[in-house]
Amino acid sequence: MPETKMPLLSVRGLKQYFRVSKTFTVKAVDNISFDIFPGETYGLVGESGSGKSTTGQAVIRLYRPTAGQIMFNGEDISGSLSKEQNTMLRTNMQMVFQDPMASLNPYKKIIDTIAMGLDAHFPHMPAKERKERVYAIMEKVGLSKSQANRYPTQFSGGQRQRVGLARALIMNPRLIIADEAISALDVSIQAQVVNLMKDIQKETGTAYLFIAHDLSMVRYISDHIGVMHLGHLVETGRTEEIFENPVHPYTRSLLSAIPRMNPHVERDRRPVEYDPGALHVSYTEGTLHDVTPTHSVLATDPEFAEWTK
Repeated sequence: MPETKMPLLSVRGLKQYFRVSKTFTVKAVDNISFDIFPGETYGLVGESGSGKSTTGQAVIRLYRPTAGQIMFNGEDISGSLSKEQNTMLRTNMQMVFQDPMASLNPYKKIIDTIAMGLDAHFPHMPAKERKERVYAIMEKVGLSKSQANRYPTQFSGGQRQRVGLARALIMNPRLIIADEAISALDVSIQAQVVNLMKDIQKETGTAYLFIAHDLSMVRYISDHIGVMHLGHLVETGRTEEIFENPVHPYTRSLLSAIPRMNPHVERDRRPVEYDPGALHVSYTEGTLHDVTPTHSVLATDPEFAEWTK
């Protein structure tokens, strides 16, 4: 997307801390900044515990951010939300969760699960219109309206994730946060769901914050990528910049772990190990350095000079 456009979501200096005891605080997300433009996909990658999911949950305000600013759809949603702001947020931003079974109520029929947003925000909608809108969104995600009165236990994992996607799409949101939405699915089903998400994006212009640890899938779906480690956004840029010119050692280590299709190349592949302690990398001392206008890396001046020489 052209960088001259106004971002749909702008995150600046986001911090999300959790106080465990009087002497110990977990800094799950520590001073990160990124933008998502209308109709684009921003992939957030990193190992387990890096802060990816916490970032998504803070953005959609399941948590109140410890510090920083979140601008969405022209509104500051960082602090206390007014009734109008809360309605705007809940109708224009939706989330698809990792576990397609745990995120669905096993005692609710699919038609009622998908219509949850409509019931919450349009309680006086005529029953006929409600049903027609649910049927239309089910067809869009590849489900039959004949399945509307079934329960989640009667669906496969891939079908349940389509239900979760339909529940998010029913409100016609401008941004969907997909939090590890495909990691619990078989590889072939993952491809089906991701292709479905791309098709819906082309049709509706919905933007995605796509949180995952599968770099190959992130490369396929994303326009921009952010790499997180220990709560810090260590590198961000366009997809081709991250894959063709990785600068941060952690990014290089992640890319080196991707299996290759060629068995001869795969046999000789040696993943790059990354130990910030051994490399004396300090995230708190680093600042963002621009590699290109759209590609930046978190580093001190000596580190940046060393990594880019």
